[in-house]
Amino acid sequence: MDFSAIDLARFQFAFTVSFHIIFPSFTIGLASYLMVLEGLWLATRREVYLQLFKYWLKIFAVAFGMGVVSGIVMTYQFGTNWSVFSDKTGPVLGPLMGYEVLSAFFLEAGFLGIMLFGLNRVGPRLHFMATAMVAFGTALSGFWILSVNSWMQTPAGYAINEAGQFIPENWFEIVFNPSFPYRLVHMMLAAYLTTAFVVGAVGAWHLLKERGNQGAKVMLSMAMWMAALVTPVQIMAGDMHGLNTLEHQPAKIAAMEGHFEGENGAPLILFGIPDMEAAETHYRVEVPKLGSLILTHSLDGRVPGLKDFPREDWPNASIVFFSFRVMVGIGFLMLGIGVWSLYLRWRGTLADTPLFHRAVLMMGPTGFIAVLAGWITTEVGRQPYTVYGLLRTSDSISPVDAPAVATSLVIFIVVYFIVFGIGTGYILKAMGKRPGGDAQGPEKGEPTRAAGVTPAPAYADEPKPAE
Repeated sequence: MDFSAIDLARFQFAFTVSFHIIFPSFTIGLASYLMVLEGLWLATRREVYLQLFKYWLKIFAVAFGMGVVSGIVMTYQFGTNWSVFSDKTGPVLGPLMGYEVLSAFFLEAGFLGIMLFGLNRVGPRLHFMATAMVAFGTALSGFWILSVNSWMQTPAGYAINEAGQFIPENWFEIVFNPSFPYRLVHMMLAAYLTTAFVVGAVGAWHLLKERGNQGAKVMLSMAMWMAALVTPVQIMAGDMHGLNTLEHQPAKIAAMEGHFEGENGAPLILFGIPDMEAAETHYRVEVPKLGSLILTHSLDGRVPGLKDFPREDWPNASIVFFSFRVMVGIGFLMLGIGVWSLYLRWRGTLADTPLFHRAVLMMGPTGFIAVLAGWITTEVGRQPYTVYGLLRTSDSISPVDAPAVATSLVIFIVVYFIVFGIGTGYILKAMGKRPGGDAQGPEKGEPTRAAGVTPAPAYADEPKPAE
């Protein structure tokens, strides 16, 4: 099979962005988790929180580094493979991406060294501030990147000049475009849940090996609070995001739902096989009228079908239909784990139920899978446009030859699997080490030292740069 330059360029960008999104979706949540751990240690002086902070700090450092490297590589493709897109959207998207570097990245870089190596060099409160700034910086980075992506989905606040370039008219409308608030909330919650299930899986793994490990108990408990409380909010946020998508990108909704014919009182298709050639979803398993109820909050509301739009504007329902169901299915699995954890917590057996621990361990990577499935749904559902409804993908590519793109794609695949495979292997090895924290330390309100005695800093034994 011969692939065109545009097919190869799209696959190359999809490959690199898929690798990249794994790391921010983890580090955004992990930075906040580290901030919470250090804050709890400062408030209670319980040694378990400090030991867990040190445990996850090394993992965060490696994941953060891989995220930065993969992000830099990804952006070069805007100039190599997508130069027409860069030229036409640069006046709008260039400043937004610059703001991300000038604010979020510089904030992270400025405090990261203190966070990683300053535990025994600055006061604990100053160190906590550095950790908080890194956490805020990771979230701020997500803010700007999601603003960029959301503008491509729902462009606003622009005009088009004589050269065919998008130029800014209203920066507030550009940044806070119609889909941005929904996309920001949905992605940030996804990052926190991704981290929660990784932390929970590591805690469950160590509890299966050593039932009495206090650090593992704390990890599992904190992760399951996040799963139980945030997953329902995420499901509601996803529903609101879907309603926003129906308003601004109805063809994407039609592809996600597997509807080729628009209809009132549309069913919810639980399973089927969309056939783009025949314009029909085969082997449908459906619930009558539920699709209209979910999308329009009315049993007789109208749900669009792909046939409502020109065929050349159809996204690939064969991909979007299944990626959407993977994301939603994982969301409800997370909800089930959260509810199960509440029941076990009520019974007082959260840390003493091996079957539950095995289930949590199996759920460890599902956050990453859900994030990837969500991005596939978002990006494939936007096709055949790079700027929805305004700039087609076929008009965005650089004048490059297929062999040149194919060569760089092969190099990317080989290098990525070697470099990031080593980094991921190190992270998994670090996760496999026994977490400390068996020494509880004083509870809040108890004296931390005898009168007149100055102890050694409780935050000593920090990670060294050589590690």
